Amino acid sequence: MRNETRGTVELTLAMVLSGTLGVFVVESGASPFEVVFFRCLFGALALGAYSLARGFFTGHGFTARKLGLAALGGAFIVFNWVFLFEAYEASSISLATVAYHTQPFFLVLLGAVFTRERISGGKVGWLVVAFAGLVLVSGVRPGDTASLKGLGFALAAAVLYALSTFVTKRITGVRPHLIALVQVLVGIPLLLPFADFGAVAGLGTGWAWLVGLGLIHTGVMYVLMYAAYAKLPTAKIAVLAFTYPAVAMGVDWAVYGHHIGLVQALGVPLIVLASLKVTLAGSARPRVGGPARRTGGRAPEAASPAATRAA
Repeated sequence: MRNETRGTVELTLAMVLSGTLGVFVVESGASPFEVVFFRCLFGALALGAYSLARGFFTGHGFTARKLGLAALGGAFIVFNWVFLFEAYEASSISLATVAYHTQPFFLVLLGAVFTRERISGGKVGWLVVAFAGLVLVSGVRPGDTASLKGLGFALAAAVLYALSTFVTKRITGVRPHLIALVQVLVGIPLLLPFADFGAVAGLGTGWAWLVGLGLIHTGVMYVLMYAAYAKLPTAKIAVLAFTYPAVAMGVDWAVYGHHIGLVQALGVPLIVLASLKVTLAGSARPRVGGPARRTGGRAPEAASPAATRAA
């Protein structure tokens, strides 16, 4: 199997797994805080074991500054998960996932505010298109507080993920597996005060779903993603990333019977197209259309063009 073909398979599998995350969250029966706490706990075990087996701790590349940035990014990422899972409960997996994919636009705005990056007229146009799509997708009617609440949680999650990506992009020379490990490790003490262990004691089969979130959606999924990023060009990464919302919407319909209406459906391609355009414009490389540079023995950079895609 060719390198790029293998990367395509790996990233597609990772995005399919990401699309099933909502079902694991809902079926666990735990509250968002407990779900994220145990995702961090079991995810840390999975990523730690993988990193140890691959020898990633040797020459890890961390400095005090890089470790601090990874920890800060971790604080943003774990509370991003809390808000996203709250959005699932308040509205639906479909609505929350589509709204969550406004992340690239918040990243553009953060760049403009903190690094004075100029927002081109084209990006402004795509921001307007995405906002129009978001209005259509929300389908919020007067008095529909549940959908409005879910939309608010999903947008808050998108902002926090954009903040995490913005911070993590400043870390270079450290393997992304190790950065992800630091992030989930940070989540354990952060969420400990909010976790109600008495409430999860009687989950029964819900524990299997929680373990799955850690091992599958944080361990296996991240390993597949990072392996694929080193093999694929930016454009293909950006396109394949939209497998995630497509699968999430399909799973939400198949398992829970949730589906978006006709008017809402009109907004989906607007958000997808605008997000894709902004992502590609923001991650253009000199070797356009060529495969991503192989990392070899060197620790790859933390950030990825598709970093704002996986939940």
